[in-house]
Amino acid sequence: MIRGYRPAPEGTHPPLDFEGYKSTRLRAPSQAPIVLRQRLTEVTGPLLTGDIGPSDHDLTTQHAGEPIGQRIVVAGRVLDDDGRPVPDTLVEVWQANAAGRYPHSRDNTPAPLDPNFTGGGRVLTDSLGNYSFTTIKPGAYPWGNHHNAWRPAHIHFSLFGRAFTQRLVTQMYFPDDPLFAQDPIFNSVPDEKARQRMVSTFDLEATQPAWALAFRFDIVLRGREQTPFEEPHE
Repeated sequence: MIRGYRPAPEGTHPPLDFEGYKSTRLRAPSQAPIVLRQRLTEVTGPLLTGDIGPSDHDLTTQHAGEPIGQRIVVAGRVLDDDGRPVPDTLVEVWQANAAGRYPHSRDNTPAPLDPNFTGGGRVLTDSLGNYSFTTIKPGAYPWGNHHNAWRPAHIHFSLFGRAFTQRLVTQMYFPDDPLFAQDPIFNSVPDEKARQRMVSTFDLEATQPAWALAFRFDIVLRGREQTPFEEPHE
C-alpha cells in the first residue's frame, strides 16, 4: 500500500530562496504555498516504463566512437522510506561531459563538446531496486553565480518512485571534491548529514579492472534518511 507524503525532518531540503544561489531569487514563490489534500492519483501513480533502449544505461556506447574522459560505473539501490527496494522504477540521468560542458545551445563555456557523448541515460531498477549506469566522469564547470564560481562535478538524477509523493530530482556528487565549500547549490541543504547523502562513495569492489572506476549512490525516497531534493515539494 502506498502511503501519503510524510514531511522530511527540518533541514533536509534546501529552501526555495537561498541567498547564495542567485537564480532562486527569481523563481522562488513570493507567497506561501497552498497545501492541497492528496488524492488517489498522487499516491498511486505514475507507472512509467517506456521503451528502454539497449544503450540507454551505457552513456559511453550511444555514438559511433568512444567518448573522451575517465570511464566510471555508477550503481546503487532505490529504497523507500521503510528501507524496502523500489523495483521497476525509472531512473534517469543527465550530466556534463569530461570537459564540463553540456550539449545545450545555452552552454557557451570555453570547453570542447564531445561528439561521442551527449550525457543522457535511463534505466529501470530490478526486482531488488538495483540500477547501474556506465558513463564518463563529468568535469567541473564555471557558472555566473558569483566571482570565480565553479560547480563541483555532479550527475543529475530523476526518479518517480512508486507514486508522485516520492518524486525526486537530485544531484550526485563525488567524494572529496575541493569545490564543495564554495558551491551554494550543494550548501543550500542546511543539514550536514543530509548533504553527505548526495555524495557517492568510491567502490573498489565494483571497480572493473583496466576498464572503469565504480561509485555507489543509494537513493532513499522519503523518510528520515531520504536523499535531498534539488527543490522541495512541500
